[in-house]
Amino acid sequence: MVGSPMVHLAWMGMAGLALVLFALAPAGAQTGAAPVESSSASTTVTTVAEPDGYRMENYRAPTPATLKGARVLDTAAAEQLWREKSAIFLDVLPRDVKPANLAPGTVWRDKPREDIPGSLWLANTGYGGLSAEMDGYFRRHLDALVAERPGAPLVFYCLTDCWMSWNAARRAVAYGYRNVAWYPAGSDGWAKAGLPLERVAPAE
Repeated sequence: MVGSPMVHLAWMGMAGLALVLFALAPAGAQTGAAPVESSSASTTVTTVAEPDGYRMENYRAPTPATLKGARVLDTAAAEQLWREKSAIFLDVLPRDVKPANLAPGTVWRDKPREDIPGSLWLANTGYGGLSAEMDGYFRRHLDALVAERPGAPLVFYCLTDCWMSWNAARRAVAYGYRNVAWYPAGSDGWAKAGLPLERVAPAE
């Protein structure tokens, strides 16, 4: 019976099913590539590896837990720096873009942005690629801030799960700034902790 045609057909069917399941499995499950998820009975944790360069798309997504060359702050550490007035807080969230097809006569107003009090909003400086004009704008403000307050850490943020603050902090490190910090929880993490926000306009 072991060598019967029916048995052979059964084994061939199982092997075919295994190949189909493998082909349909996510790439990370086949290769072990990041992100890696570890599960327990109650939680699932996703680990995101630092990329070699800047994040160029899909900016609202889970971010790495680290940033080479910079200090990563949780809300308690960020709050301490803020209360001590010992750091420079920099928001890099993009500003709203006026729709090209806006009807004539329609009044356009940017969506209000609420920041950690005392922050400077350097809008649009967290993209993976910056134009020469935007790069100059970013450098000019950082140079002025550091000259005015030498030794104060530059704390970059935007929103939770937002790669733009990661990009901006990484770019500051690449520029040669040594005292760079990244606050990944951003303004919504700050508000969730019951801390104050204030309405701001982008820096010129």
